[in-house]
Amino acid sequence: MKKNIYILLTIAAIAIGACKKGELSRFPQTSISPDLFFKTEEDLALYVNGLLSLPDRNSYLNDQSSDNVATTASVEVKNVMGGNTSAQNITSGWSWTRLRNINYFLENYNKANISSDVKKHYVGLAKYYRAEFYLDKVKRFSDVPWYSGTLNPDDKELFKPRDSRALVMDSIMADLDFAYKNVKESVPVGTPGKWSAAVLYIRAALYEGAFRKYHNELNLKATANAFLETAARVSGEVITAKKFSIYNTGKPLQDYATLFSSQDLSTNNEVILNNIFDQAKNRSQNVNGVVFGDYEQAPARDLVQTYLMKDGTRFTDLPGYDKFDFVKEFENRDPRLSQTLVYPGWIRVPDAKPYLQRLNKNFTGYHQLKGYVNSTDNIILNSVDFPVYRYAEVLLSYAEALAELGTLNQTQLDASVNLLRKRAGLPDLNLALANANPDPVLQQQFDNIESNKGVIIEIRRERRVEFAFENSRYDDLMRWKAGKLLIKSPEGMYFPGLGKYDVTGDGIEDIILIDRSLTIPSEAQKEKNSLGVTLVYYRTGAIGSDATVFLKNGASGGAIVTESVTRKFEEPKYYYRPIPQQQVVLNPALKQIFGW
Repeated sequence: MKKNIYILLTIAAIAIGACKKGELSRFPQTSISPDLFFKTEEDLALYVNGLLSLPDRNSYLNDQSSDNVATTASVEVKNVMGGNTSAQNITSGWSWTRLRNINYFLENYNKANISSDVKKHYVGLAKYYRAEFYLDKVKRFSDVPWYSGTLNPDDKELFKPRDSRALVMDSIMADLDFAYKNVKESVPVGTPGKWSAAVLYIRAALYEGAFRKYHNELNLKATANAFLETAARVSGEVITAKKFSIYNTGKPLQDYATLFSSQDLSTNNEVILNNIFDQAKNRSQNVNGVVFGDYEQAPARDLVQTYLMKDGTRFTDLPGYDKFDFVKEFENRDPRLSQTLVYPGWIRVPDAKPYLQRLNKNFTGYHQLKGYVNSTDNIILNSVDFPVYRYAEVLLSYAEALAELGTLNQTQLDASVNLLRKRAGLPDLNLALANANPDPVLQQQFDNIESNKGVIIEIRRERRVEFAFENSRYDDLMRWKAGKLLIKSPEGMYFPGLGKYDVTGDGIEDIILIDRSLTIPSEAQKEKNSLGVTLVYYRTGAIGSDATVFLKNGASGGAIVTESVTRKFEEPKYYYRPIPQQQVVLNPALKQIFGW
């Protein structure tokens, strides 16, 4: 049974209206007097708990900026690559309210008459939140002003220029080091503790280490290894602590999916931080209606082709793999594929027959399964937990950091990546064999890897597969300097041409593609298959036509195409975003960088 740990968020209301000089220039909070409030541990706990902000099940819908999906949404990175964007119309991301609330605590916590260890715990949590806040800012803007305290409207610091990325990241790492060393291990379920701080510490170090290694425009490559070494060290310490393990009950066809459809992850030893939902306790979330079918995120064929065969060989080594139909694509594959995407023969509750793929214009034909709960019970649908941090991330970060440093050995690979492969029932990854025979498809995509190419490529494959639709792929592409992969418009299922096709895997046709010039017959005139079931008709043609399904070569066949927009990724400019022009007008010391 879930524990009742829902946190009061009273303190989140302490923010008051911003004056015209910006959110950091607010007057000191009048709703909480530091002389009266910051007295006890309960006061510190109430304030810090008010800062709690966790990603939720909507994260399954946040892959729209990556090459994992096609989307009809107005996604920023798509708009940027399409042109006509500038600091005038890219206006998000420059909010500082949360930072002021965090710094207000750090300026006043010491008034509490409690032990030093207790104070350090809450200070560690506040610094964890500040590091999280600033890491997002660095990812977006690179150089940003670092503020360690609250400011008043007449403070000159309000009009300071950007601080260097190096200074800000050093400050972030200092905050995370403090949090990791001082936040308690035992905390209320659903709130970050020591090991959550460790995961964010690892995540920040790996991100910055890889970013500095691959982004020469920063002139920080000489300092990259220090961050990678931190990522390897801290992840190694988490592994050595033996507090967590990969969820593996010996059922490779369902263990992975259990992590994303469980009503209670509080006892799952892979989940380091859990966002708890329970309709019975007035905390519910149901994303079924938008995570499945015709919505703004449709899985891309490139993602499908990344999964290995179940014997560990590469799908893209199979002759003619790029012309496999939907049913053949799912044969003998890594079981995580069928736990992430709808597969041939899948049955949707409460139906008795296999689900029939829907093919609509601008979508790929693939349907996402990860994050969807196969039930019609609203209590179940509203009460599924979300794994914020998983031990799988620690293991893959450990392997990647060591591989980038050039020190990864087979024993370390077995203690990390191969634990995930074992859960999926795949053979182990062999370091020597991977480096001796790199995947030519992925090698072409990641052509800036200098050494250990084979194993780094395989670790990147594993990250993409393991964390598909968990909102990590875009950040990975950015830190690897692989923005060019976003230029290609996502494609969908392959059809060799017009005709009848089986999409449920029983060998009997379910749909029929007809030329767009034809009219779909009335229901009574439609063809039926050998089971007496009416075929589903689709008018087929080239993109831009009035067809229902767009194929690359129109009626002559090809993969489903989803858009006709020409994308361009300008390097290094598009790895960053401009400061909104209005903020530059308010503070002329803020200068745009990297061509913005």
